Amino acid sequence: MEWIYLVLVAAVLVFGFGVVLWNRRGSSVRPAPSRPAVPASARPAKAVAPAAPVEVDQPVEPAADSIDHAPVEAVPAERPSFRSRMSKARSSFTGALLGIAGRTGITNETWDDLEEALLRADVGVRVSHELLDGLRARVKSKEITEPGQLLDALRAEMVSRLQGAERALTFEPGEADSPNVWLFVGVNGVGKTTTIGKVGAMQAEAGRSVLMAAGDTFRAAAAEQLTTWAERSGAELVRGNEGGDPSAVIFDGIERASARHIDLVLADTAGRLHTKTNLMDELRKVRRVAAKGKGRVTEVLLVIDATTGQNGLTQAREFGDATEVTGVVLTKLDGSAKGGIVFAIETELGLPVKLVGLGESIGDLVAFDPSEFVDALVSLD
Repeated sequence: MEWIYLVLVAAVLVFGFGVVLWNRRGSSVRPAPSRPAVPASARPAKAVAPAAPVEVDQPVEPAADSIDHAPVEAVPAERPSFRSRMSKARSSFTGALLGIAGRTGITNETWDDLEEALLRADVGVRVSHELLDGLRARVKSKEITEPGQLLDALRAEMVSRLQGAERALTFEPGEADSPNVWLFVGVNGVGKTTTIGKVGAMQAEAGRSVLMAAGDTFRAAAAEQLTTWAERSGAELVRGNEGGDPSAVIFDGIERASARHIDLVLADTAGRLHTKTNLMDELRKVRRVAAKGKGRVTEVLLVIDATTGQNGLTQAREFGDATEVTGVVLTKLDGSAKGGIVFAIETELGLPVKLVGLGESIGDLVAFDPSEFVDALVSLD
């Protein structure tokens, strides 16, 4: 009997398998494409409902008239006054002047105090003696009898010594392809590159097109600094390789300015000491090359740091001989107690001070005014 049960079970299994095969053949539904298995570590532990969208405040566009288009360092509407910026230089005079003004007469002590004050302010031995000798003669002739009159006469004499010089920066109109060239020279660390940047901004503000030539190829930071100034003032820039020939850089700058009808080329040079003969010879070459081609050298500006006092004059004489200097830019006058260096520069070098630095911003480089300068230097306020 057992074999009969086995036969029946087998028949049932065969019949069921056949039915399954028949259903698959007859079905019109294709199986879904298989998907790669997702690792268990990448599967979420549980289904998470999508989060509601987060509202983000959109930036509000400013109105057209509220956008600030000013340069990084805007030129102030009013230039700084000498009196407000020359407190250190004035302090060297104040004590002596107050002491003289408070006396009842003019004595030997008066002359000693005046001479000491002038020398401390770096007016220089020669100029100090000339000023005082003229005043002594007027006191002796009874033209001056009171201390107040003496101080007034000193101020007037100091202004007189600084008047008459041509202090305007020379720009000669000419052919469109013949740019003016202003060459900047001086010893190390006096602020030539910064001065060029400020002058460039001033000239751009005046409506002139400017190109800056980075002729200081020995100091990599100088070219980078000049690049920043050029970007601020909208000037073009020509620079060469570090350690390259500065004459070639300046010549290329002049040629580009000529081709593009740019008005003015401001040429930087590396700082150097007068004792370095090879460097001074190189500067002579720079001066000669700058005068070649279509450019016209209308200014060679010697940049002097006011804080160096009389020590800078010996070096500066060599620059005058090498490059035919036409004027002086006196930097850092606001930070010096030696403002009288102006008299030494004009007397010893025979050069007009054309620009002075009274601060760090663009607008603090201003035209030199003898009357304002003396009023700020020799003042009881």
